[in-house]
Amino acid sequence: MLVTLTEAMAPLPDRRQALAAFNVFGYEDAAAIIAAAEELDVPVALMANKLALSHMPVAVIGALLCEMARRARVPVVVHLDHATDFVTVMQAVTAGFTSVMFDGSQLPLAQNIAQTREVCRAAHACGVSVEAEVGSVGYADGTAAHAERTTPEIAAAFEAETAPDALAISVGTVHRMTEGVARIDFALMDKVVATLRTPAVIHGASGVSDEDLHRLVVHGARKINIGTALRVAFGRVLRAEMEAHPGEFDRLKFYGPCMRAVTAMAREKILAMNAG
Repeated sequence: MLVTLTEAMAPLPDRRQALAAFNVFGYEDAAAIIAAAEELDVPVALMANKLALSHMPVAVIGALLCEMARRARVPVVVHLDHATDFVTVMQAVTAGFTSVMFDGSQLPLAQNIAQTREVCRAAHACGVSVEAEVGSVGYADGTAAHAERTTPEIAAAFEAETAPDALAISVGTVHRMTEGVARIDFALMDKVVATLRTPAVIHGASGVSDEDLHRLVVHGARKINIGTALRVAFGRVLRAEMEAHPGEFDRLKFYGPCMRAVTAMAREKILAMNAG
């Protein structure tokens, strides 16, 4: 069932369940994630970021993911992740994406507000949900991006000026963590969430412990993004399978174990964030 981000989050009980959102790069990981969501009977978001769009045209990946969502037995959001320009956002809207994220977090605040407002007006006119970001979540792999914690005052002002459907905040997570554990500032998170009417989103949750994934939900996260953990699961199994079968060249024979690993990881993360 293809739905918007707003439609997917609306029925979730506040501080008890969050929407799990996973980065996808093609059919295999998308199918594996949907399998986990169907098994647990929960909604899910499939997110295409700029790396996915550099590999596959937005119209192609949009058509693929939207058709997979329509065939799913649970609500599925097809979401554009971390778009930094208006043109890409509107290409995704045209391609059928039901939700878009405009990431102006690297811009001066006034520009972030102005450009986010423009995206909200255009996307909302097409019935598409919009996620924005205030503050900035950094990257563990050295990607040049300024990291800055979200403050309650700026978050409230940003929300009032832009009216997004979801707002990504920065409270200690880091994108693309493959080792170590992120340290979440839950006191700051409580202050930020208390100022907002808009659902709060947490990015970079691959580096968050299972216990803290659930604490994020209890402290008000309504959508939690995970990407690296699934890529690591896929990559490790792929390497192991290729080493175990050096004479095999049919990639479809490798995909089965990889997809099962992604399903298992997605299941683990969904269960962790919605524990209890």
